[in-house]
Amino acid sequence: MNLVESLQYKLREDGINAYLIPTSDYHQSEYISDYFKSRAYVSGFTGSAGTLVIAINDARLWTDGRYFLQAEVELEGSNISLMKMGQKNFPTINEYLASILDDGSTLAFDGKVVSTNFILDLKKDLGKKSVTFKDNVDLMDLVWPNRPHLPKEQIFILDEFFTGKSYKEKRKEVMNSLKDSGANALLLTSLDDQAWLYNLRGNDISYNPVFLAYTLILEDETILYVDKDKLSQEVSKYLKDNDITVKDYDKVYSDLVDVKKKKFLLDFNKVNYSLYNILKDNNTIINKENPTLILKAIKNEIEIKNTKLAHIKDGIAVTKFMYYLKHNWQKDELTECKAADYLYDCRKALKGFIEPSFTTICGFNEDASMLHFVATPENDRVLDTDGLLLVDSGGQYLEGTTDITRTFAIGNPSHEMKVHFTTVLKSVIALASAVFLRGCRGVNLDILARGPIWKLLIDYRCGTGHGVGHVLNVHEAPNGFRWKIVPERNDSAEIVPGMITTDEPGIYLDRKYGIRTENEMLCVEKGTSEFGDFLGFETITYAPIDLDAILPEMLTEDEKKWLNDYHEMVYEKISPYLENDELAWFKKATRKI
Repeated sequence: MNLVESLQYKLREDGINAYLIPTSDYHQSEYISDYFKSRAYVSGFTGSAGTLVIAINDARLWTDGRYFLQAEVELEGSNISLMKMGQKNFPTINEYLASILDDGSTLAFDGKVVSTNFILDLKKDLGKKSVTFKDNVDLMDLVWPNRPHLPKEQIFILDEFFTGKSYKEKRKEVMNSLKDSGANALLLTSLDDQAWLYNLRGNDISYNPVFLAYTLILEDETILYVDKDKLSQEVSKYLKDNDITVKDYDKVYSDLVDVKKKKFLLDFNKVNYSLYNILKDNNTIINKENPTLILKAIKNEIEIKNTKLAHIKDGIAVTKFMYYLKHNWQKDELTECKAADYLYDCRKALKGFIEPSFTTICGFNEDASMLHFVATPENDRVLDTDGLLLVDSGGQYLEGTTDITRTFAIGNPSHEMKVHFTTVLKSVIALASAVFLRGCRGVNLDILARGPIWKLLIDYRCGTGHGVGHVLNVHEAPNGFRWKIVPERNDSAEIVPGMITTDEPGIYLDRKYGIRTENEMLCVEKGTSEFGDFLGFETITYAPIDLDAILPEMLTEDEKKWLNDYHEMVYEKISPYLENDELAWFKKATRKI
């Protein structure tokens, strides 16, 4: 009996018709610590996004276009059906549940790992059906005997030298925003928002410098619910000096029972259903995005200055990696894993480096056709033929967070590969060169990047770009580029000065190859006229784009100028850190075309 069958047996025994296992923790985080990886443990699918529904005689997993190929491989033989989100002939999770749950049915889930919005929307979609919701069911301990413990990593202070604002300044901004919303209380559960607010960082989730906590903000008090074992004497003193009350992590549930007659601002996408259930009957609830969301997304001058320094460091690492790759791909059976390890070593050697900002994607030829492919010792591929190597990677530095993708020519790529590589470059340049009226959102600008690729009747099943945190999550709402609004991604906000967003169009041909070029861009002011305020972008990623994969005749004169100007900037910023053979090669790698 496999895990799914064991759970189905338990469902029948307990009179439950369906059991919901999302990819989430108590804080609705995109990436989660090992304790919460129930969906991956049960299904075998290891992608970062997906929801598993186990019914008495059926099991289905929903995931998005980034993971279709990966899920097909990892679900093979599991008796779990893959539901391709957003594709024709595949029902949504709510449509499926509405089709199998009748009057008298029971849906079970752990309310601590499911968002309030998800459950309230599901109840609407079930209409007048009398379905029982059992929201306190966690069956994982029955089938997961060696389940990991909750993380207990130490918390550290990120100095105001790097953040640009003190906790007290940020709390004042939050309180002003609450007042404008008609609220006098805030339950903050999203981990990156709390880390940003306190100027604290942790290591409870790999690659995301955050810590498990809840925050209750009242007019005259701030309460941080956290595992006190994570607090050093220095951090404890810092919290005390800032008048922050500290209580045990789990105590938030019992404390909130006694909180009454407050006007709570709750972000239903972030607050879990169990917390909402405690507060909803005795308080006024205002469903609105956390005020920290937009405050965090608009970087201040110090954050911008430091982020650019982080990108110089990252550019040094990626440039040294590119030099190594170009000179060693035919030696010592260089593989995807060895290449990724070398790039990690390049970053690790830099002062202020903390950790990668996500698991490095290093895919050669057909492996790169899977958008989020991760090389392992079991699937590692040798770079032993002509083609393209896609490397998507990033770093967490004390100065900032980086995310960069470069696709490298290995040997002599085919003409088709070069056509597609150059098309992707044209897409990158088109978006990077945009000038637009204040008020535009990512959905207004996305066509600039997709246009050249759509002309080939090709598309990529993901967004064109996402916001980036400051020594925080590499994926940060609410800014991004996408051709249509996807509510659950929450990346369609107005693009305003101070926001940092990636520019990363791509072409992925199933089981052939993948191409992506990715830079980060800072939104800046361009000027004002009688027609309004105009904005644009400053590219702040500093690493060569592989000229060996470009067909110059496909580029317009303006596109060549953009590329030449970009490489001139990269050379100016990175060359002081190179010497001898590396410097001679680098000058050629950034030459004008």
